[in-house]
Amino acid sequence: MKSLVDEFINYLAVERGLAVNTLDSYNRDLNQFRGFLEKEEINDMQRATRNIIMAYLLFLQKRGRATATVSRHLAALKSFYHFLLKEKYIEKDPTANLESPKLEKKLPHILSVSEVEMLLNQPKGTDPASLRDKAMLELLYATGIRVSELIFLDINHINLEMGYIRCFGKGSKERIVPVGSFARKCVNEYLQKGRVKLVKTNSEQSLFVNQHGRRLTRQGFWKIIKKYARRAGISKDITPHTLRHSFATHLLENGADLRSVQEMLGHADITTTQIYTHLTKGRLREVYAKSHPRA
Repeated sequence: MKSLVDEFINYLAVERGLAVNTLDSYNRDLNQFRGFLEKEEINDMQRATRNIIMAYLLFLQKRGRATATVSRHLAALKSFYHFLLKEKYIEKDPTANLESPKLEKKLPHILSVSEVEMLLNQPKGTDPASLRDKAMLELLYATGIRVSELIFLDINHINLEMGYIRCFGKGSKERIVPVGSFARKCVNEYLQKGRVKLVKTNSEQSLFVNQHGRRLTRQGFWKIIKKYARRAGISKDITPHTLRHSFATHLLENGADLRSVQEMLGHADITTTQIYTHLTKGRLREVYAKSHPRA
């Protein structure tokens, strides 16, 4: 069974050019399904029926997996069995016409403008780590890029003079995002006074590095933003995407058009960006309720 999964993953990498993180996700989900089949004493993924796959999805739900997680597993299985059908390993696709469970649209947590300012003002020192942390937080809020995109920035991906960064999003898609003057100033200060003291070798290309001079990890950034949220006294649930969500919402609140925000966020589908309009409508209702004499 493993050889089929490996062949499929190789196809996704070579033929479709998917990012490493996406390949890892497919591999993990399919191997979990393979483990389920083995417990059911099915030793061939080609023998999985529609009923077996439905039983697997039910198994995931009973284990408390989120609707989005179950949908992701089904999407992986659909892609896998479509590949097996195309390569003539199977004669019938067991996932055909199987629909994903309805996703609950959860509005993302955002910070108010004043809360963002409190958070960004927390790194106050002039030591290399503080300069780095300040630059990272400012850059995240200035651009709305994902944390994964932030930590994979190299020094040649940022043009401070022209005021933009070049980042690579899902599926390794490249996009250019403008950077505001305040973030440019903080990144420049970090490059001049912070990064030079953190890196151990001239060959290191990562923009943001840890105390060992190597590329900062997502987990490392997670600890950093949690620390500063505590210092700022922010009780809201902070995630690595909080500044990204706040960036999008604040832009829309101040008149930015949806298409421009979609492009900056790197969303393939504008419906993904539209979730932020629900937040701005909620804000408008709140303002109306507080301000209108007959609300």
